[in-house]
Amino acid sequence: MGQLEGRVAIVTGGGQGIGRGVSRAFAREGARVLVAEIDDASGEDTAASLATLGGEGRFARIDVGDKAQVHAMVDAAIEVWGRLDILVNNAWGGGSFCRLEHKSDRDMEHGFCVGLMSSFWSMQAAFPHMRGRRFGRIVNLCSLNGVNAHMYTAEYNTSKEALRSLSRTAAREWARHGITVNVICPAAATVAYRAFAAAAPANAAELLKQNPMGRMGDPEEDIGPVAVFLAGEGARYLTGNTLFVDGGSHINGVAWDPGLPD
Repeated sequence: MGQLEGRVAIVTGGGQGIGRGVSRAFAREGARVLVAEIDDASGEDTAASLATLGGEGRFARIDVGDKAQVHAMVDAAIEVWGRLDILVNNAWGGGSFCRLEHKSDRDMEHGFCVGLMSSFWSMQAAFPHMRGRRFGRIVNLCSLNGVNAHMYTAEYNTSKEALRSLSRTAAREWARHGITVNVICPAAATVAYRAFAAAAPANAAELLKQNPMGRMGDPEEDIGPVAVFLAGEGARYLTGNTLFVDGGSHINGVAWDPGLPD
């Protein structure tokens, strides 16, 4: 316990799913967490729950697709706690679900705005504060959708793979400042996964059969502890890596084909 005692973290999309799980896992280790979330109810609920776990939480309503709001998010953490040690870019703004030939420019632009540019903006805003202390931990959430090129989510896949490349570039450039940058590609029972499972139950069942561990991960119990590790002292010599926290699904890939008409 207490691996993150005294540390200040921002978790985008921190009100629900993996973001909530990571926020709560950080709080259990003593972190002070700014829960950046566009949904007021879930953001406030998650932030309020952190004090009962041994940490401290504040909620900030943020639309990560707005650069000014992303910069204000970082400023808010500095204003409240005077420092920023950990940045977790987790938020995703949703996308279309259709074949590639039907994707619009707007679909792709939205995907890159919330999936790539939002993280770019937050990383740039966090950098001077981390450089000044010669300590920083950046954890970016990417996806097996991009790694394995799952169908029908082109804007999500490509933006997340672009974020992986950005993460490695930042890891290379910022290592000299004591800042590490790593990626988690998770498989977890999130709101998005449950929606997919409801829409394509047969495919969801097949995915679980192909998962070596036979289950989807829990955001707090399975994904959260890996984020804690990457945010802590134990990962000080680890940077530019992608950790597949997916029960082994990445080893041979999974048969992702919900089926859509032409």
